[in-house]
Amino acid sequence: MSEIYFNESVILLGVEANTKEDVLDQMGRNLEKQALVKDSFIQAIIAREKEYATGLPTAGVAVAIPHTDVEHVNRKTISMGILKNTVDFGVMGDDKETIPVQIVFMLAMDEAHSQLSLLQQLMKVFQNEDVLVSILNDQNKASIRKLMEEKLDFGALEGEN
Repeated sequence: MSEIYFNESVILLGVEANTKEDVLDQMGRNLEKQALVKDSFIQAIIAREKEYATGLPTAGVAVAIPHTDVEHVNRKTISMGILKNTVDFGVMGDDKETIPVQIVFMLAMDEAHSQLSLLQQLMKVFQNEDVLVSILNDQNKASIRKLMEEKLDFGALEGEN
């Protein structure tokens, strides 16, 4: 059971990309460079995104929550990508519709149940437009980290069996 890895090194600001695949590749490469995920992670997360869209039409700022299977993960982590410009992601549950996403929460969970727990907590964050706008406008990785640590109960995601 690993504790969740979340610090400034997994928060990417001003990500420049034209496609969701480019976003996923850049964010995945950052995790791979830090040995948080296996070299199969990027292909797996791109393939899963094609199959199961993760864009969410949230209040004010659209987000995406790409994730993939636990076997591609070395260490439980959340990566955040704040995009310079919006990138279209498919809408979760509706593969014919897209949404212009500006914040990507990439989940790399090492157990399926901790992923569900994290998704439930993230949904509370996504329902708060002020928090999303604050993340979008903040250029300081440390303050984004602090805000997310206040909003998410990382302890509840650790030590679950």
